[in-house]
Parts: sequence; C-alpha cells; structure tokens
Amino acid sequence: MIEQDTVRLLRECDAGVQMGMEAIDEVIGFVGAKDLEDRLSACRREHSQLDGEIQAQLHRFHDQGKDANPMARGMSWLKTNVRLSMHASDHTIADLMTDGCNMGVKSLNKYLNQYEAADEKSKDIAKRLINLEEQLAIDIRKYL
Repeated sequence: MIEQDTVRLLRECDAGVQMGMEAIDEVIGFVGAKDLEDRLSACRREHSQLDGEIQAQLHRFHDQGKDANPMARGMSWLKTNVRLSMHASDHTIADLMTDGCNMGVKSLNKYLNQYEAADEKSKDIAKRLINLEEQLAIDIRKYL
C-alpha cells in the first residue's frame, strides 16, 4: 500500500508541476513589470527543480510519471490565450496565475489526503509544491 500510494502521489505531483511550468511559460512573454517577471521566472526554476526530484523518485519505483490531463491542459491554454488576446496586462496574468495556483493547491491537498500511506519523502515533495503555489499566489496579489 505504501509503494502504491507513493507512486500515485508522485504522479499527481508530476502532473501538477508540469501544469505550473506550462502556465508560467504561456504568460511570461506578456508580463510588463520586471519584478513580476522575475518572480514568475524564479517560480519556474523552483518548479523545474521539484520536477527533477519527482522524476528521480518516480525512477526509483520504475514509473514514468503522469502527464497533466489533456482536457485540463487544453482548457487552461484556451482560457489563458483568450484572456491575454483580449487584454494582456499584469492584472490579467496575476488573475490567471492565482486561479491556477488555487486549483493546484486544492488538487494537491486532495491527493495528499487521498494517498495518506505515501512515504514521507513524497509527501514532503507534495507539501513543498503546495507551498510554492501558495507563495506565488501571495506574491502576485499586488497585481490583482
């Protein structure tokens, strides 16, 4: 049970970290404020570092991980690009990113509770990803 929950939690973290990096990649070119761009870039690097840890743990269990849900990916891309084409501003970007962070925090907490038998290393990764998303949402509030 421990190994099964561990792999499942890591897969969800894998999908979540991918969604986070893709979201940042989609909006970064539209950012006006240098400090917002710097914060998003730093968050992207932190996501990438966590992705490396997730991949190493998945490799330990001989698992390929999980891609983000194609429907969620498509809807996110559509929402982002429609909103940015209508009004590309730091406010719009902060609004989109905050929504994404909140959805990520909600999902990851659900999976952390659902896969409670996961090992501590995997739970720690999930908690750090949750904290990263929560902190980004706080840091970009001034642009809302």
